[in-house]
Amino acid sequence: MSRPKPIILLQDIDEEYRAYEICAADHIYAVCYQGKPFTLRMHPNIEVQLSGPKYVKSSFTNSGHAFNLAEKLNIRFNTEEFSVMLMRPERVLRELN
Repeated sequence: MSRPKPIILLQDIDEEYRAYEICAADHIYAVCYQGKPFTLRMHPNIEVQLSGPKYVKSSFTNSGHAFNLAEKLNIRFNTEEFSVMLMRPERVLRELN
């Protein structure tokens, strides 16, 4: 079964012919630890300090990606405290000046 085509809300093509598309999403699925959101970062090699940590996504518009990450983290850390939370756009936050 193929994935349904997304609804494209906005599209822009830059001078290097890269297309940027804003696609509609119903929800955001966030992986949480003990019921709270977190930031996941990974150090590619802790013995070599040439590169900094890589920040890994922990929120997705597709529930499958979120559940896969939660399962992998539960296995890696030998716990069952990673779960997926459904986030809905009920409030809009504005940046404080």
